[in-house]
Amino acid sequence: MLCTLRGLFTSRCFRCVYHQRLPVALAFRSGHKFNQRVGFCRIELKQAFLHEKLQSSPAKLQNTYSYLILRTVKGKSGQRSESIMSSSDEEVVNGGATSKTEQEEKTKDSKGKRAVKRKQDSKTNTSAKKAKTAETAASEDSNGESDSPSKSEAGGDTGDFIERINKQRTSVCASVDKFKFNKNRVRVLSKEEDFPDDSDGVVYWMSRDQRVQDNWAFLYAQRLALKLEAPLHVCFCLVPKFLEATIRQFGFLLKGLAQVEKECRELNIAFHLLLGEASKVLPQFVKDNSIGGVVTDFSPLRTPAKWVDELKEALPEDVPLCQVDAHNIVPCWLASPKLEYGARTIRNKIHNQLGSFLTEFPPVSRHPHPPSKMPPVTDWKAADGYLQVDRSVAEVTWAKPGTDPGLRMLESFCEKRLKSFATSRNDPNKQALSNLSPWIHFGQISVQRCILMVKKYRSKSSEGVNAFIEEAVIRRELADNFCFYNEKYDSVKGAYDWAQKTLKIHSGDKRPYLYDREKLEQGKTHDDLWNAAQIQMVTEGKMHGFLRMYWAKKILEWTPSPAVALTEAIYLNDKYNLDGRDPNGYVGCMWSICGIHDQGWAERDVFGKIRYMNYKGCQRKFDVANFVRKYGKKKA
Repeated sequence: MLCTLRGLFTSRCFRCVYHQRLPVALAFRSGHKFNQRVGFCRIELKQAFLHEKLQSSPAKLQNTYSYLILRTVKGKSGQRSESIMSSSDEEVVNGGATSKTEQEEKTKDSKGKRAVKRKQDSKTNTSAKKAKTAETAASEDSNGESDSPSKSEAGGDTGDFIERINKQRTSVCASVDKFKFNKNRVRVLSKEEDFPDDSDGVVYWMSRDQRVQDNWAFLYAQRLALKLEAPLHVCFCLVPKFLEATIRQFGFLLKGLAQVEKECRELNIAFHLLLGEASKVLPQFVKDNSIGGVVTDFSPLRTPAKWVDELKEALPEDVPLCQVDAHNIVPCWLASPKLEYGARTIRNKIHNQLGSFLTEFPPVSRHPHPPSKMPPVTDWKAADGYLQVDRSVAEVTWAKPGTDPGLRMLESFCEKRLKSFATSRNDPNKQALSNLSPWIHFGQISVQRCILMVKKYRSKSSEGVNAFIEEAVIRRELADNFCFYNEKYDSVKGAYDWAQKTLKIHSGDKRPYLYDREKLEQGKTHDDLWNAAQIQMVTEGKMHGFLRMYWAKKILEWTPSPAVALTEAIYLNDKYNLDGRDPNGYVGCMWSICGIHDQGWAERDVFGKIRYMNYKGCQRKFDVANFVRKYGKKKA
């Protein structure tokens, strides 16, 4: 039978967007917990309860859904088993349509039961304490992390935030060779699969994930080196330019890498900055140092993927090349084997695998097998001189490069902004965003670490935690999925057929205004809100997430064609935003201009069936004048 919980805000199945009108039995096999007593999926009952209690919109309930599935998956995997609904929740759901008399009878009955329970509890106080202790132990997952932390874990007054993270790693094990590594994180790209026992080292080719700790690719490379009793070398291949990146982005990258080198040397691990593409410099390094194999991280973008393919062809046939997705929690190629239509189609696929992948990290430990000669410290000034980039775009001061500054930003988000993230993240005037995207983009902090820490604040802000999980896990991994399976991720030709058709039909529509790249770049349009958003991006290296959508849609409205609009939006985003040249950036532009991960809307000029946004709509959501006052007087 179909799930038939109806009447809350639609005439259809309450969660048909997730169940897709499948039989409840099939939904249960997909990972949902089924409540046999009342005949509904408990996920749906919990959603119904929250809708009744909080009068939430369907969009808000997606955040709750993320949290509930996390708990369900953990129970399913044996790490944690708990009821999705409390008895009081069930009373609200089941009592929504009951009469006053029935409710009174239930109240009397529950009072009697509670009285009996109090007597039983008083007689079995000792055994109850033992049971509580056992229950607390059962509520911890395999890495010893409790889902309901103590005060100190949730940002209390005992222990520094970063120090607590360090302790969490060492509590798992002392070294990765003692850790049960999930090999599903790894895929072998070369024909040769085995690392030879007589090799003189292992190379971790660091690319997208530029950090030491909380890095599954780094950990796997050290695990192999420890097994072979060989040195571990970390190589970063610096190219002179990359897409539209300027000194703003390259400066952030180089300063972060300098900290990686320092940490590597402290751990007895050699760090090498190689100048040039990997296929041109790594094979010779492998030969000179008798390297037994190479491990690298993962990026779905066209150019980094090309680097990997070219290196695979350039390496000797007997040198294996492995890839580890250290950026996503669930590896991109495992999250889904195909291009997903939207968040609703990938959400369950990710949540059903989180139990296996959302674990605590072991530490990258001091390596007991140093190289015969440690390389000299990198000349970072010379590295800067090697770059061939635009130096007119100044580096920003609000975001300090490196893992520790990134973790401090995470700490401030958890302590100060997480509580308002769910309700105020779409208001550019409020401090509600995580501001973590620069460090996540450059791989200086791990999204998985962010989730592990944010979860510890659930008792302070469950809605904020759920909303952050939806954004940082589902939406981000959906963006990687789009770029991985769609080679035309930055082209109108990569849009859905319906979107391409409607944009083509309206490509000749008269535009109310037309601006060239220079006017757009300088923020000199007739729209003061758009100008202010552009100025924010140019001066700060970031633009508020909600305004990015409005900003890109107006470019569609003010340029000659959708293809030109997409080109200009990507150019400006990649040039000025610290987190540009990223799957999230491409998907954001494609969503705004080409309707990716969206649906068709009422047809109108220029936009066709692409979702429309306007100035008055922004005024209804936040104080536009206040934002314009803040940035309107600055110069782009």
